Amino acid sequence: MNLSPKRQQGLTLISIIFILGLIGFFVLLTLKIVPIYLDHGKVKSALEALKATPELATKSEFEIRDSLTKRFSINYVYDVKQEDIRVVKHGNYVKVDIEYETVVKLVGNLSALAEFHDTIEAGQE
Repeated sequence: MNLSPKRQQGLTLISIIFILGLIGFFVLLTLKIVPIYLDHGKVKSALEALKATPELATKSEFEIRDSLTKRFSINYVYDVKQEDIRVVKHGNYVKVDIEYETVVKLVGNLSALAEFHDTIEAGQE
């Protein structure tokens, strides 16, 4: 007769709940943060498209801001405000600087903050 006790294998209910909670938290974090970086990709592509615009250095500050605003509107980018855009113009030199931050509420009073800073330059000083 074999009277040795069997070895227990597997997870307890508490450990399964803990693991599922961790997985759920990271899924929630991913679902909240990934759209921020997708929007930032749209901001970068709008800046690159603006840089590729012919005769960008001859455009006025209003025309540059208007072009960016239209691109952001088409791509549904709402995190960048007009006060986040700086346009520096010296003769045929143009520098467009966008610095903005986005806050996303995660759970309760827990939020995530992402800060972005992008710059393009065109023309010669």
